[in-house]
Amino acid sequence: MSKRITEQESNHHNLEHKSTRELLEGINQEDQTVPNAVAKTIPQIEELVNCISDKLLAGGRLFYLGAGTSGRLGIVDASECPPTFGVPHELVIGLIAGGDNAIRKAVEFAEDDTHQGWKDLEQFEINTSDVVVGIAASGTTPYVIGALKSCQAKGIKTGSISCNPSAPVSQYADFPIEVIVGPEFVTGSTRMKSGTAQKLVLNMISTSVMIKLGRVEGNRMVDMQLSNDKLVDRGTTMVLESLPSLSYQQANELLLEYGSVRKAIEAYRYGR
Repeated sequence: MSKRITEQESNHHNLEHKSTRELLEGINQEDQTVPNAVAKTIPQIEELVNCISDKLLAGGRLFYLGAGTSGRLGIVDASECPPTFGVPHELVIGLIAGGDNAIRKAVEFAEDDTHQGWKDLEQFEINTSDVVVGIAASGTTPYVIGALKSCQAKGIKTGSISCNPSAPVSQYADFPIEVIVGPEFVTGSTRMKSGTAQKLVLNMISTSVMIKLGRVEGNRMVDMQLSNDKLVDRGTTMVLESLPSLSYQQANELLLEYGSVRKAIEAYRYGR
């Protein structure tokens, strides 16, 4: 039986009697411990990133799978990849117990179904070219564990992100990541430190993978979608930085004509 640190009593007591300042300082004090906990898992994150990169370069996909807060965090990370890096929506896919309705409203007992996670993956014709990362703060979510167990049985590579040591979900992950952040400010409220830790790890995974896939040049998002005026202006500035002989208007016209920073620069340099 794993130690469920995520369920241990908070180090802070009598919260209802504290002032607003005391509450905010206490939450912030706890939050400051999260990056250090994440740093300890970098070797494990590195192994998972390398696996995902290899799979995606070979034509595979990345799936995030979770329930509640964990599922929502996976969906957020997946949904940010197309606009940020210009990749297809089908490359990184987030799934949540209870389906899309659970993104906004909790679906009771959805996370307790040990078979639904695999059924959800089957809808996408999951195969050995893909990677599945299960996200579960407690590390005990049946929806996630059942899916990873089925994946392993079928030779599909798996990873996990949890916040308890020796979490049950880690048994079914080829690349388990356990970020031990300690008890929550509000006892058992894993949307707090645990959720923050999971978000940081997901940022590290997707960003590193996209860089390794060639979706960043220097430190710039050269394939980002031009979905609003702010991003068009940012893209125009990036074109100008690479092609300083152009005026802002020329760079802007070039960007809008070709639809991305990368294509605009390549078209100018190598002929249209």
